[in-house]
Parts: sequence; structure tokens; C-alpha cells
Amino acid sequence: MYMNLKEIIDPSHTLLLVWDVQNLLVNGIFNKNEFLKELKSLIEAARVKKIPIIYSKITPLPKDYESSFRTFMFMKRFKIKDPEKLPRFLESETPGSEISSEVAPLNTDLIIEKNTASIFIGTNFEYLMRNKGIDTILFTGIATEFGVASSARDSCNRGFYTVVVEDCVSSFNQKMHMMTLDILKTICLVEPSQSIIKEWE
Repeated sequence: MYMNLKEIIDPSHTLLLVWDVQNLLVNGIFNKNEFLKELKSLIEAARVKKIPIIYSKITPLPKDYESSFRTFMFMKRFKIKDPEKLPRFLESETPGSEISSEVAPLNTDLIIEKNTASIFIGTNFEYLMRNKGIDTILFTGIATEFGVASSARDSCNRGFYTVVVEDCVSSFNQKMHMMTLDILKTICLVEPSQSIIKEWE
């Protein structure tokens, strides 16, 4: 059992997950410049410590294979009554779907394409973590109240040490972002990036 932050985020058993930092999302968050600056610093510090990094990318399913409930919720979100008129959100190989160049992955990083709000559903992420001997997952990315929170909860439920990096997650909605961080503090660790980097030094 790890008993303090230094032990929990020891590089020998820690992974950094960069969740959906795709251009369309990055350009819509409330604190774009600050978010990218802090996330870039954390990624650079992780690379120095040889901490593995995985990036996720939203990759839409073909319409015929998409959940009807997810389609319904997207229709509500976009205030559209005809599902055929829904925009294709983050269509592959479009500029908006690409990972921001400010925090782009290296060839040594993994990219997982996924289509749910949890890194654990519909992917082999957990299998990769077990194979790699990962005990701790650091969560960063967009959006705090959607995929970050869902994935962090799933991480806790699967027995991983779970750390949400407070200034390296963001959202289109600052109020929802702050409310979600307050909730997550009762479920997992929520730590500023500088505290994490300091423990790695």
C-alpha cells in the first residue's frame, strides 16, 4: 500500500493519460492558454522521468452502430429533432479531431481511439495497464465533467490509484468543471500539477 503522494505517483508504476485534447475541444474550453501551459509542463516532466503516456481520441462510430440513447442525448445537446441533421462530431482526419500540436504525442506514446466517455469501455486500456505493471493513473484532459470524471471513477472501481491533475483538466463550462472537481475530491486524489512535478524532482 502506498501511503503518500510521493509513493503513489512514483514513476516506476505511474502512467499519464491525456484525455481528448483534440483541437475542436481545446478551442472551446474556458482557460485554453493556462490549460495548455500546465499540461505541456506536466508532459515534459513525465517524459524526463520516463513515465509512459497514453493519449485518447474520440473516434465516432458509424451511424448504424451508434447507441440510440447517445444519439438522443446529442440531439438534446444540439437542440436538433432530426438525427440525420446531427453534425459528425470529431470526424476522423479532420483538423478538429487532431490532437493539439501544443501537447502532441511522440512516436513512443500510445494513442487509443475510443467512442465512449470511459477509457475502460470498448478499449484494451485496462489490459495494457496490467501488462505494464501500472498501479497509478494520472488523469488530464477534456472535459472534466464527462470523460475525465467517468474514467476516474472507473479507475477507482478497478483498484487503480487515481489522481486527477487539477490544473490539467478543463471544460467548456467553468462552473461544471469546478463542481466536478469538488465531487472528485471525495472519490480520488485531486492534485495540482506543480505538486506532482515537485514529488518527481
